[in-house]
Amino acid sequence: MKWDEMSDQEIKSHLFSFPPAREPGQLHPLVLAYMGDAIYEVFVRQYVVAQTNHKPNYLHRTATRYVSAKSQAKSLQRWLPHLTEEEQDVVKRGRNAKSGTTAKNADVLEYRHSTAFECLIGYLYYTQQWERLQYLMLLSLEQDK
Repeated sequence: MKWDEMSDQEIKSHLFSFPPAREPGQLHPLVLAYMGDAIYEVFVRQYVVAQTNHKPNYLHRTATRYVSAKSQAKSLQRWLPHLTEEEQDVVKRGRNAKSGTTAKNADVLEYRHSTAFECLIGYLYYTQQWERLQYLMLLSLEQDK
């Protein structure tokens, strides 16, 4: 069966079928950020591949404009006025989590905000808030506006 012939439920049952070991609200913020990083990376790659230029160097350069800690921190700032109280709490948990590592090309504050950004993506993913997740991730693409 082809992807375009499958229902959303059929696709969901074939992809990403491993739920977390705990409720999403009980997961450590760095675990949520770990997953959020992967989800956002796939989202950005899909966006970049949807563009007309498929040269590998272009794909990579364009994707890194979105997935860098600096860019994610800026996107989080863009999100803040749109976040619910629950989402703000998740962001705070992610921002305050101590990871023991730092980004190569970002300062500590940018890195913490980037972690908070990824944490919220992981949380929305695991709580299956698909429309909300898509809305915020699409908002993150509006870098130059």
